[in-house]
Amino acid sequence: MSTQTLPATAAQTSVARRNWVAFITIVRREVVRILRIWGQTLVPPAITMTLYFLIFGGLIGSRVGTMDGIRYMDFIVPGLVMMSVIQNSYGNISSSFFGAKFGRHVEELLVSPMPSWVILGGYVTGAVLRGLMVGVIVLCIAMFFTHVRLPHPLVTLSTVVLGATIFSLAGFVNAVYAKKFDDVAIVPIFILTPLTYLGGVFYSVKLLPGWAETLTHANPIFYMVNAFRYGLLGVSDVPLWVAYVLMLGFVVALAALGLWLLKRGVGLRS
Repeated sequence: MSTQTLPATAAQTSVARRNWVAFITIVRREVVRILRIWGQTLVPPAITMTLYFLIFGGLIGSRVGTMDGIRYMDFIVPGLVMMSVIQNSYGNISSSFFGAKFGRHVEELLVSPMPSWVILGGYVTGAVLRGLMVGVIVLCIAMFFTHVRLPHPLVTLSTVVLGATIFSLAGFVNAVYAKKFDDVAIVPIFILTPLTYLGGVFYSVKLLPGWAETLTHANPIFYMVNAFRYGLLGVSDVPLWVAYVLMLGFVVALAALGLWLLKRGVGLRS
């Protein structure tokens, strides 16, 4: 081995170590923030989902009977879990990163030698972890109302991670473009919530008229809910491979957009 190779290898190792420390620091800060204000980050979704199970699953579900041959309470569990994961992943990163913009300490990240992918990866990982925490809590609550099964655990885990990643990246883009706190709330209220409720959480797409079924297939959340439902119940309204292709496509596209925004400093440099 030449003498020139050793310094180069040492320098690469030093850069990789520095990036890893930076990444872990951002993730740890996000997780600490989530756990420090657990009364705002973890308890509200647990209460909300409990009410959904009681009202839609218990009271209304007893009158509905079955959906696609599945007991209605069992049918809505995957959708409610995925809904909570999506909303909390999105909300975590949009509020956290916009808070960094508002407090002007995001500029410290931009002038540091930290690569853009480390900044984006750290914030997205923190948001995904919050989504997974809430998802586990909701799944545990569901066990009080129904028998939760996992016939396809790999599909279940991969779907929830991909769904959380997609909406963490989307929340990051929202935070970058937001100029005030109201801008952070616009997308969840007027776009995310309608897409979630119309994404097959509470009903099968087969119940809809033709035109409405066609429109539903243009809803990306519909594919995530159905892929997750396949993981928990073994049934889905769409082919599994279509759902995975769509989810992976969104991850790549949104990650590329997020990195481009960071490198260009769009909405970040005053």
